[in-house]
Amino acid sequence: MTLEQTIKQLPSSSGIYQYFDKNGHLLYIGKAKNLSNRVKSYWQFTPKLGASSQLGLRIKKMIEQTVSMQYIVVKSEHDALILENSLIKQLNPKYNILLRDDKTYPYIYIDNSQKYPRFEITRKILKSKDITYYGPYSVGARDILDSVYELCKLVQKKSCLKSKKVCLYYQIEKCLGPCEILVTQERYNKELDVARELIQNKKLLIKKLKEKMEFYAEELRFEEAGELRDRVERISRSEIKSEIDFANDENYDIFVVSHSKIRAVVVKIFMRHGKIISSSHDFISLNGSSDDVDLDEIYSRVLLDFYTGDKPPIIAPILIAKEFENLEIIKEYISNIFEKKAQIYVPKIGDKKHLIDLAMLNAEELLKRDEKSVDVKILEDIKELLSLEKMPNRVEVFDNSHMSGVATVGAMIVYENSKFDKKSYRTYHLSAKDEYAQMRETLTRRVESFEKNPAPDLWILDGGATLLKLAIDILESNGIFLDVIAISKEKIDAASHRAKGKAKDIIHSSHDEFKLKESDKRLQWVQNLRDEAHRSAITFHKKTKLKLDKESKLLNLHGISQAKIVKLLKHFGTFEEVKRVSYDEICSVLNAKDAKIIKSYYK
Repeated sequence: MTLEQTIKQLPSSSGIYQYFDKNGHLLYIGKAKNLSNRVKSYWQFTPKLGASSQLGLRIKKMIEQTVSMQYIVVKSEHDALILENSLIKQLNPKYNILLRDDKTYPYIYIDNSQKYPRFEITRKILKSKDITYYGPYSVGARDILDSVYELCKLVQKKSCLKSKKVCLYYQIEKCLGPCEILVTQERYNKELDVARELIQNKKLLIKKLKEKMEFYAEELRFEEAGELRDRVERISRSEIKSEIDFANDENYDIFVVSHSKIRAVVVKIFMRHGKIISSSHDFISLNGSSDDVDLDEIYSRVLLDFYTGDKPPIIAPILIAKEFENLEIIKEYISNIFEKKAQIYVPKIGDKKHLIDLAMLNAEELLKRDEKSVDVKILEDIKELLSLEKMPNRVEVFDNSHMSGVATVGAMIVYENSKFDKKSYRTYHLSAKDEYAQMRETLTRRVESFEKNPAPDLWILDGGATLLKLAIDILESNGIFLDVIAISKEKIDAASHRAKGKAKDIIHSSHDEFKLKESDKRLQWVQNLRDEAHRSAITFHKKTKLKLDKESKLLNLHGISQAKIVKLLKHFGTFEEVKRVSYDEICSVLNAKDAKIIKSYYK
């Protein structure tokens, strides 16, 4: 069936549609209340099938590349929205806008039903009417909590009350000691009231921390003073500065989007009890073109990704900078999560409009700072040199490490917004025996996690053309669009030399290979990322090897020689797997006596 026949025979049902190019690469995933009407709006059928003249430049370019399409029918537009979002994260289509904000923001909470309640951190709702929440916090939740325990004489640890005896915290005047000493509810509640005020008033919290820091400095306790200085800096970073201070207890979640030539930025601000408590931002790649930026799609994706899963502990009205096409269906989706009607406003005047203006001002400042970044120029040069489809704003780099097949591990590091995102690093215990199979195992496991942690803009592999082809094959077999390059040492006398001065690094792309000068900034950028992945893999390998060595010594004491242990690990990969397998499986590698010793040891 031709593309035109498929379009003309589409049902009038809700569903999702997918456009593909001549190479079978996925270009775009969309959802529709009425598939027939939605898809036909992209096309004109006379004098021949082509892009509608009503389309913007970005979508017109996509339609011109489309040679085939597929569709899936679902029960409702709501179901289509969920399926579309899931598939975009998994498959990373070229023309869809993808947010990678997979964070769940923490809240500080207190269980008021306890006799001597404490403050804790949670990322999900706890089912109890006695719990009070504060947040969400983009950064600094742990620092705020630690500061409260630094400044208030509360029960410091969950285990404290069980001891029935005062401890060091009482002696250094950080706890009233209710575990042993009779402390009245009135006295303890005074400390709780101070703590609540510090959590809700960051200016006061920072002032108190600075006073304590100066006290520590005067007492020559410089290490403790330094810790408080760093904590003040992190807490200060967690919010946008504002003179707006509502006289009432208003709560709002604020979202705005602004964009430059190559990137858009989403700014989120959380106001609680009339005060801004935290803010965050995320950049979105526009692939080097600001033509026809689809703000409707960005706003849809921002709200869809932020309000996902469980009902949030604090439900607040939502403020956005503009109305967008899918507003009603997004409102319905969020209402289902809230278990009540969601309120979404586009304020035009008053304090709410001032909040939107404040958020937009910060978004524009972030873009100005971003444009001045040296890294942005390198990214543009890298994209042009390697003919990448997307600007490599977020990059994942892979390397493996082992020693004679023992303690085999894989590592993935992440580079985004001109810095290494160490919270997103991942390490893998591998069972594969050779370098090719190890990289296949590492990349396959990463692909399987795309729905929870969406694909980046670029993969970089520590390896040559063979591993590059492997990565491309894995992605294509899963229908995923993603740029991939590799970096390796050139071969000298049929061998790869890593020693400095002996061989140059070669960058491999799907189209060509590049031998750049050692002074070339583009090469140095790729090398820097490769070296960090190598460092991460080696560090994890050493840690794993140390753990294996300890396990080996224990088995040695039970009469299993080192040679037999190596044989076991080469066959099963890890001690965890040796522990899991049956007696008969161990007998296939070692003799029956050794197998019996090993199974007895693990019991």
